[in-house]
Amino acid sequence: MALIAVSKTWPAAYIADAHACGQRAFGESYAQEGVAKIERLAHFPLEWHFVGPVQSNKTRAIAPHFHWVHSVDREKVARRLNDARPVALPPLNVCIQVNVSGEASKSGVRPGEELMLARAVLGLPRLRLRGLMAVPEPTADLALQRQRFRLLRELKERLAQAGIVLDTLSMGMSDDFEAAILEGSTMVRIGTAIFGPRPRAGAAAAKVSQ
Repeated sequence: MALIAVSKTWPAAYIADAHACGQRAFGESYAQEGVAKIERLAHFPLEWHFVGPVQSNKTRAIAPHFHWVHSVDREKVARRLNDARPVALPPLNVCIQVNVSGEASKSGVRPGEELMLARAVLGLPRLRLRGLMAVPEPTADLALQRQRFRLLRELKERLAQAGIVLDTLSMGMSDDFEAAILEGSTMVRIGTAIFGPRPRAGAAAAKVSQ
């Protein structure tokens, strides 16, 4: 089980403190903010995960700087990440985001569409397809939480039946990681439970370089 400390909106000093406590992997959701922290903390042996929606015009910033992208949901985005990944670097680890709760406001392919996108990603030499990712709707209902995560696990199993064997289920955040672990998560993305309630975006942006 891997713990991704989601540090979006938190200044670099907080990440340095978490690293001093033994945390190595960090998640960011905004390309410009994330790249600034990566450059600021380049002297630390950190692993950087992009966990937010990927805008096409941000792929050039994301691809050279991050080790993982959890939120690939379109072939266009995958191709742009592939083209922007420097040849000198190892392939970029990616997960396909699936909209397991069917929310119109959420990114992700619909369940059943992951196979077509997976095949497209497998054809891109600068990407390495690792797994599936989901951000279900917020709910305190443990049974519903487990149902959403179970669906993602079952989709991974269906991909395996189609010959695409993946090793990662990126699922579970501060309010639902217990349910995600019960359903087989291999990566949990925890922000608030580690860093506390997030500061206002404007205030955080002013502190990124601290």
